[in-house]
Amino acid sequence: MSTTERERKIPVAVLGATGAVGQRFVSLLAEHPWFEIEALVASPRSAGRPYGEACTWMQEGTLPPELAALEVASTEEAPSCRLVFSALGAEVAGPLETRLAEAGHFVVSNARSHRMDRDVPLIVPEVNPDHLKLVEAQSWDGALVTNPNCSTIGLVLALKPLADAFGLRRVQVVTLQALSGAGLDGPSAYAMTDNLVPVIPGEEGKLERETGKILGRLEAAAIAPYEARVSAQCTRVAVLEGHTECISVELAREVGSEEVAGVLAGFRAEPQELGLPSAPEKPIEVLADEDRPQPRLDRERGDGMTVTVGRVRPCGVLHHKLVALSHNTLRGAAGGSILVAELAVARGLVEGVEAPRAA
Repeated sequence: MSTTERERKIPVAVLGATGAVGQRFVSLLAEHPWFEIEALVASPRSAGRPYGEACTWMQEGTLPPELAALEVASTEEAPSCRLVFSALGAEVAGPLETRLAEAGHFVVSNARSHRMDRDVPLIVPEVNPDHLKLVEAQSWDGALVTNPNCSTIGLVLALKPLADAFGLRRVQVVTLQALSGAGLDGPSAYAMTDNLVPVIPGEEGKLERETGKILGRLEAAAIAPYEARVSAQCTRVAVLEGHTECISVELAREVGSEEVAGVLAGFRAEPQELGLPSAPEKPIEVLADEDRPQPRLDRERGDGMTVTVGRVRPCGVLHHKLVALSHNTLRGAAGGSILVAELAVARGLVEGVEAPRAA
């Protein structure tokens, strides 16, 4: 990379860089056309060590040497760059993210700590980009924007076109969530072999509440939740990456399943119109094969940023049912957060930061 190319890039920091989601951020940002990692931040026990020694690299491919050699900074120190990605655990994220926003940083968080705060936008860029206006109501010198729960992202992307075209009354969803969603310290191979776990603590409530906020209306300095009722059952299954969701919907008006599939397949939104670097050409891809989507075969569509939908058909209880698959650590975590940051930069919301122009 030339010096001129480096000068054009926006410096960023990654908080919680040694964990599973933090490593995914590092992997995606290593070759990002807009952003360049300036600081990798972790707990005091990792601070002061080269990143390659402080973490056990679990991502595909080799950790770039310049990042492996970068000294890890402590969460007790504020990074110098304005744009910050947070992959911190919820137990430490809340006060630290607030402190950084107060100090003038634009924080894009993957943690749950502030997702349901009244003045903090919970963003899926194709679904509710207008909610970014909430940052104008924040009292900090900087800003705080959050990325939803990984299972919520796949659900709301599948629901958004239907809500716009037909309206939603009731939604039932059963999730089959991948092991990577539990982090590096998740269930053991022994616990998951020949098994599934029929509960993910706290997950069902998050999925139900977050869906209402994301699909809701922006009214002044708050969000009026979407009125559809959502019922979720969440399970952990022996799949490495990719959350599968079996969804049933009751629409505000009756239409055929072919029309439902057509609306999903034709969905495009602001990230696609702007040509943001992480935006997939197709945010939703509908497959006609009876046995798809499947995690191993379909989770990488759109570089892991496309939600794959299949089995769109009538439902004997509600109106329609379908199966949706999303990549939980790409679209559902680091990739989704990076796309949020791209949208914020493109909209001019990150003070002092402009989107790099194409060479």
